[in-house]
Amino acid sequence: MLGCQRHRFRLPPDLHYLNCAYMAPLAREVEEAGLRGMWRRRDPSTIFTSDFFAQADSLRERFARLIGGSDPRRVAIIPAVSYGIATAARNAPLGRGQNVVILGEQFPSNVYAWMRKADESGAELRTVERPAMGKPNRGAVWNEQLLEAIDADTAVVALPVVHWADGTRFDVAAVGRRAREVGALFVIDGTQSIGAMPFDVEEVAPDALVVAAYKTLFGPYQSGLAWFGERFDGGVPLEEPWAAREGSELFVAGRLDYVQAYRPAAARYDVGERANQIQLPMLNAALDMVLEWRPERIQDYCAKLLEPFEDAFREAGFDLEDGAWRGAHLFGLRSRRGIDAEATAAALRRARVFVSVRGAAIRVAPQVYNDRSDLEALATTLQRL
Repeated sequence: MLGCQRHRFRLPPDLHYLNCAYMAPLAREVEEAGLRGMWRRRDPSTIFTSDFFAQADSLRERFARLIGGSDPRRVAIIPAVSYGIATAARNAPLGRGQNVVILGEQFPSNVYAWMRKADESGAELRTVERPAMGKPNRGAVWNEQLLEAIDADTAVVALPVVHWADGTRFDVAAVGRRAREVGALFVIDGTQSIGAMPFDVEEVAPDALVVAAYKTLFGPYQSGLAWFGERFDGGVPLEEPWAAREGSELFVAGRLDYVQAYRPAAARYDVGERANQIQLPMLNAALDMVLEWRPERIQDYCAKLLEPFEDAFREAGFDLEDGAWRGAHLFGLRSRRGIDAEATAAALRRARVFVSVRGAAIRVAPQVYNDRSDLEALATTLQRL
């Protein structure tokens, strides 16, 4: 069983930081990897041709291993979710009379690109809204409605694994099966789940999985990773960086031939200057930690933290999604008594409890650096309110 990992972070002892869904704190080893990269940049003569590829290839291997992928070449290095989703949207066939299925209140990075694509092609952007407050089994109902919304005219299904606002969990394996039945592309934003929950890319079989790395992957800001399946193998990238071309290692070594062919699989979708000598070592160090902890153990750790306090939250007048339809590492507290979420978050900050407000939900996101005292501080403050 995984124990508390707070010793690997530099969080103030009086801080109850339950906000990994906002931004993960930098672990000591991630911070140190970044500092070593900065020190190395003092003297560029120590940076060699192989450095433009070795850290990137290591990162592909680590991410593929984390998500159960057998081919690291399917991993692209990107700067943000919006970049990966825009890549998918650019290469998604979509025409008049077809539809793109998304969720209500879905994170904008996985909405705006589809808005544009649908508008340009004359397709429908079909939004499956959240069931009303007070409705029993809301998570199960939302999942059922999602599957019902996918029909023979669906060209793209674009979803998260858990909803960013309150952690509602979606059965992405079932959605993937339904998407394949109708021939739709399945695009997943895994930012709030990959690393904190088990995920098997071979089982779920998305056509694209896009992840920002500064949350549950514990990496630096403006870094991300994407898995692209076979349906994207012949796609057109957003830009034309030299390193995305076949034989690009020869170019950096001094050979000046221009090459039409892209590197195989997903490397064609890499962002330009992806061989960042500071960020890539940091993200490699972060993935080493997550691989050591293992997503299933992280999820179990968070579930055991939350379990003793569920009744306390309900007694304080807040509803939680049923355990089968939420992530233990990310959940929403919705007031039954009409308490203002912003005022509640402000009161929590005064008690040194840091969470987020997303819509009508107080979003709580514990992680491996939290312990019982953090949940106690949250529950005690809510009960006082």
